Amino acid sequence: MSTTAESSSALDSPGPATAGDRGRARSAVPATPRPLSPASADRPAMGRLELRVAVRGQRSVAEHQYHQGALRVLRPHYLDDSGQVCYVMVNPGGAYLGADLFLLDVEVQDGADLLLTTQSATKVYRTPGSFAEQRMAVRLGEGARLELMPDQLIAYREASYRQRTSVTLRPSSSLVMGEVVTPGWSPDGAAFRYEEVRLRNEIHIETDGGTQLLALDNLLIRPPLGDVTGLGFMEGFSHLGSLVVVDARVDQALADELHHLTAGHDARTGISLTRTVAGTTGLVLRSLSNSTGELNRLLAACANHLRVRWHGQGPLNLRKH
Repeated sequence: MSTTAESSSALDSPGPATAGDRGRARSAVPATPRPLSPASADRPAMGRLELRVAVRGQRSVAEHQYHQGALRVLRPHYLDDSGQVCYVMVNPGGAYLGADLFLLDVEVQDGADLLLTTQSATKVYRTPGSFAEQRMAVRLGEGARLELMPDQLIAYREASYRQRTSVTLRPSSSLVMGEVVTPGWSPDGAAFRYEEVRLRNEIHIETDGGTQLLALDNLLIRPPLGDVTGLGFMEGFSHLGSLVVVDARVDQALADELHHLTAGHDARTGISLTRTVAGTTGLVLRSLSNSTGELNRLLAACANHLRVRWHGQGPLNLRKH
């Protein structure tokens, strides 16, 4: 397997490659949505969520919440005494359908710490007419931390899905972002009956002198246009896992540690490092497997390694099941 995490993705970076109560959201300020950007105004949003987290005393808390339509967050909880707040995103509709657009805006202010996950898997069903889409904008302040660990994305037969995540962070920020893509059930038992899955992550580093692109991670799988199961692509596997880490402590030694950590899993894994911008570096891990559970365990092992080493926290236990 290529160390650039398979040809099913492109990491456009000049750096080197290496081995509410009871479910209702509450707002701390008046629920006034921010103006839609021009790029988001082309069709109505089925769901919209805004969340801004700040430090209050020894804990991180929501300073602003807003939800509209088929997106919201459950009341916050704390998994340990670190002060990190955990929010669970919910889509009451249960699935993404054709032409659905979901908008998320997340800000973690200076020194705040947020763990963001989902209540269940994101399911994309048939999308006749147009693709389903999620656009997420994330901003991290000085010393802010975000762990974004959603449940798996399941693309069913004739589904087309696009996800664009734009992250802007400071050199002192810390980001860990995981994703698992799973093919949904098909009557004929085939794994790749969806039309398209496109995941695009843009990561920028903001300094007093301006903003620079750290990495552009673009994953595109289009089974109808060719065999995606062969060498140089999915290589006989049906499931894909991805972990993006951005932190000033990312280096070759960490990449080696994570590579060693993944060796005990039934998956094929590659790791890439981005260039360094203002003293911070990114790492992209890509794994292939035939099991959602195996990929979830692999990504959790890597995330837990970082939690212990960098933050003195125990393993992630979201208690959702």
